[in-house]
Amino acid sequence: MSSPAQENPPGAPVRRLLAIALVLTGVILLFSQGWYRQLDLAALQASRAQLLAWRQAAPLASAAAFVAVYVLVTGLSLPGATVLTLAGGAVFGLLQGTLLVSLGSTLGATAACLLARTLLREPVRRRFGHRLGPIEAGVRRDGTAYLLSLRLVPVVPFVLVNLLMGLTPMPLRSFAVVSQLGMLPATLVYVNAGTQLAQLTSLRSLLSPALLGSFALLGLLPWIVKLLLSRWRLWRLYRPWSRPRVFDRNLIVIGAGAAGLVTAYIAATVRAKVTLVERQRMGGDCLNTGCVPSKALISSARLAARLRHADRYGLTPQEPQVDLRRVLERVRAKVAAVAPHDSVERYTALGVDVRLGQARLISPWEVAITAADGSETVLSARAIVLATGAAPVIPAVPGIASVRVLTSETLWDALAEHPSPRPSLVVLGGGPIGCELAQALAQLGLTVTLLQRNARLLPREDPEVGALVREVLERDGVRVHTGCRVERVEPGPAGGVRVLAAVDGPTVCLEADELLCAVGRQARLEGHGLEALGIPTGRTITTSPHLQTLFPNIYAAGDAAGPWQFTHTAAHQAWYAAVNGLFDPVRFAVDGRVIPRTTFTDPEVARVGLSESEAVAQGVAFEVTRFEMAELDRAIVESAETGFVKVLTVPGKDRILGVTIVAEQAGELLAEFVLAMKWNLGLGKVMGAIHAYPTLAEANKYAAGAWKKAHAPQRTLALLERFHTWRRGG
Repeated sequence: MSSPAQENPPGAPVRRLLAIALVLTGVILLFSQGWYRQLDLAALQASRAQLLAWRQAAPLASAAAFVAVYVLVTGLSLPGATVLTLAGGAVFGLLQGTLLVSLGSTLGATAACLLARTLLREPVRRRFGHRLGPIEAGVRRDGTAYLLSLRLVPVVPFVLVNLLMGLTPMPLRSFAVVSQLGMLPATLVYVNAGTQLAQLTSLRSLLSPALLGSFALLGLLPWIVKLLLSRWRLWRLYRPWSRPRVFDRNLIVIGAGAAGLVTAYIAATVRAKVTLVERQRMGGDCLNTGCVPSKALISSARLAARLRHADRYGLTPQEPQVDLRRVLERVRAKVAAVAPHDSVERYTALGVDVRLGQARLISPWEVAITAADGSETVLSARAIVLATGAAPVIPAVPGIASVRVLTSETLWDALAEHPSPRPSLVVLGGGPIGCELAQALAQLGLTVTLLQRNARLLPREDPEVGALVREVLERDGVRVHTGCRVERVEPGPAGGVRVLAAVDGPTVCLEADELLCAVGRQARLEGHGLEALGIPTGRTITTSPHLQTLFPNIYAAGDAAGPWQFTHTAAHQAWYAAVNGLFDPVRFAVDGRVIPRTTFTDPEVARVGLSESEAVAQGVAFEVTRFEMAELDRAIVESAETGFVKVLTVPGKDRILGVTIVAEQAGELLAEFVLAMKWNLGLGKVMGAIHAYPTLAEANKYAAGAWKKAHAPQRTLALLERFHTWRRGG
């Protein structure tokens, strides 16, 4: 199927037809009146006397006609603007000719830009939409300076500039003003040459190497001015602080979570002197309270669910004997087993100076580190990376301060120490964390109620994904309420919690032993000196595409920088933070085009690129190819038929726009598509790769095969059928 709507916004077809009609009318007018045949140097020299006489006889009419022809020629992007500019000087003189040419060229260039925007922009966006984002962002940021540079260097054809700018989001008013200013020097040169028309032998003689060099230098002027302004702003920004003459470190990294650890690792690998500061536990949230413990819990929970549904495997189902404390002891053991990978000892051995304490910025180059005993050390560095991570958000619900609120950070100790062997929970939030924990705890036999404010679970995924996840959560015993509003939280009569929520209209009262909030996470920003330096923040630290904060030598990475909150994206950003910080002024913008994500429900939900809903919202044309896991041999024998592979491609092509997989081990299956999208490999290449049989990974090949079958060349197949009939003697 193809996406509708924004591919053809309301009124677009009418505007395109009108633009085509105007183009045809202009071309017919130019050629039918014979005007276009006059647009060469010899014809202009031959008719100069007649043109001068016409100008003297009808000064206003001749000026208006000249501007009209100039607008037609440049607006239709036809050759001849140079000769027309010479004609302006030859017929109207330097002053009036410059005025008329400047007006005509600006109007014509703007018309050409508008025509390109009307006729070409949407087709180009459909074909190259995934690559236009960074270009459009650059135009919004530096477009006027870039356009001015192109206009000041006449070596770059103005026709090409008009068409290219029509494909960008630059406002027409800015385009017109900058074009008029930028074309003025070349206009003066050409109009002045036109006043000496009789002496010209060719158009090439107008542009000597010296003149071209002068224009090139003039074209650099906007960038020189921009560089000087940038230097001046930096001088003002850093002026309140004294820059150290000698630095203690090349790099200081604040935070030893995924982003901080990888940043420090890279810095040590390239033999930089680096200090890593952590105020709590090495490994950050991922190791201690996030990825590692939650996946250890989920693995135990899935085994319990398999025992409960053992009849799917030809065995006698039984209720598992779950000792929650023993499960949580296993979770702690797994965290302890992984911990050496992120330990102080390991990073010290790698050459990283690890400090335990609270780090606080006291200048753009200096960090004060307060140890547990209260002692303070001040270190300086050329570059600083803020990898301070994120913390769970507690929603502003009336009465929530009156009860104990668990989060993904405090859940583990609270459950291990709970007096009840199977405490009941109300979970707020139907995103990835809420769904994962709710299902896992329900599979372990706990009574779990999940409240989701949105109309569906996993709202960032397609509606069918949220519906399927709700179905499997309810299958495992989770009571799910979507589209509900929590009105109040208060202590329960037996020491637990009571939640009053509007569910499908009426308010219901839900009681449980514990309340778990999983409504999102926000960056840890307090206590690091950001306010004292005036570094802008919101839910995260504000950064440039190169991860620079307000101060170019201070970077942010991971959850502190956003926009993603995944361990793998924190590690991805860490490379950019380390390299940009250590090798400035050589800098790289973060490549965020192919970001995979996995929600570890049972079955898992994994996605890379666009979802179907996002493609529709962004007006990206697409086709959908779908393969059901119930058709896969390995899924059938594993009793893992729930789910599908859904691939979005460019209409008529096998280029992948996005992939959503709902299946057992969906996160593992997604890797093949991540690789394909990263290196621009289409579904044809995926299908051409040999996949071992029987494996779940064959689902990827069969999805690619389904696309191939839908795009089989029917005419060629019909000819082949006739060929084989002939070969049989028929």
